[in-house]
Amino acid sequence: MGNTTSCCVSSSPKLRRNAHSRLESYRPEPELSREDTGCNLQHISDRENIDDLNMEYNPSDHPRASTIFLSKCQTDVREKRKSLFMNHLTHILEMKHPPGQMRRKYSSCSTIFLDDNTVSQPNLKFTIKCVALAIYYHIKNRDTDGRMLVDIFDEKLHPLSKSEVPLDYDKHDPEQKQIYRFVRTLFSAAQLTAECAIVTLVYLERLLTYAEIDICPSNWKRIVLGAILLASKVWDDQAVWNVDYCQILKDITVEDMNELERQFLELLQFNINVPSSVYAKYYFDLRSLSEANNLSCPLEPLSRDKAQKLEAISRLSDDKYKDLRKAAKKRSASADNLAAVQWVPAIIS
Repeated sequence: MGNTTSCCVSSSPKLRRNAHSRLESYRPEPELSREDTGCNLQHISDRENIDDLNMEYNPSDHPRASTIFLSKCQTDVREKRKSLFMNHLTHILEMKHPPGQMRRKYSSCSTIFLDDNTVSQPNLKFTIKCVALAIYYHIKNRDTDGRMLVDIFDEKLHPLSKSEVPLDYDKHDPEQKQIYRFVRTLFSAAQLTAECAIVTLVYLERLLTYAEIDICPSNWKRIVLGAILLASKVWDDQAVWNVDYCQILKDITVEDMNELERQFLELLQFNINVPSSVYAKYYFDLRSLSEANNLSCPLEPLSRDKAQKLEAISRLSDDKYKDLRKAAKKRSASADNLAAVQWVPAIIS
């Protein structure tokens, strides 16, 4: 405390005490720039990634952001609903269809109708149809502002077959059936699951967002192929090799598949993570898309076997929650063993 010398040294680059004389006043040194000091470290504000700030607007990363395909189909859905409503009124007036064929199936006390399509076990055929419909709306309602085209996805530069590509291959939009047949062929030949189809759509929209490109008639096949290739390797434990796709698409080479996968990953910035919340959002948005386009999964009455399976699943869940409640009670029961606080009157002498 009484020593005249101090062990503390000021670390400020602006004000520095002269070690040779205590009586000299402080001499502020001029501020040096980063170039003069040779320090190229960025400030923390400069190192913030702008893409991270916009992450909440990316539907393939953020569960609250609306999916792109659902927003692109809104205009067509409104027009389709108007035409269906007018056709419905026309059929009723002309009595071309019996009323019994236009009734929907509703559950009752005696019969319960269920569809074989859940978020944990989606129906394969129904999911592929919905994904093909989402890709169709992506192509039909794409932006025409002259976005960048990536050569690896161009079917003219990298054809999938030896047949000659037409000169107007980039002018005609594919039909929904054509997209469905292409996706169904790959899924059936590679024996992929319905969950893989949902992850494929997630990667497709992530590619369009990250790379700022649009899916169009000239690149949709190779974009879908790259998304399926990546989704099958990420989702399935026994992934399909690139050479296996060369056996499905006879005229494509392994080197082309490897280059397609490599560039697809680079454009995704190697972000192949699909959170469960994002997966569930895409599943339910696909169901909304199917309902808006009258593409519903067929309803079947609840059979005895399905009822027993549902009962078994509910029992397992009930037992699980019972165990959790018992554990919670045990943790809170320890406070009962504490001695109660007793108030003793004070004796003032």
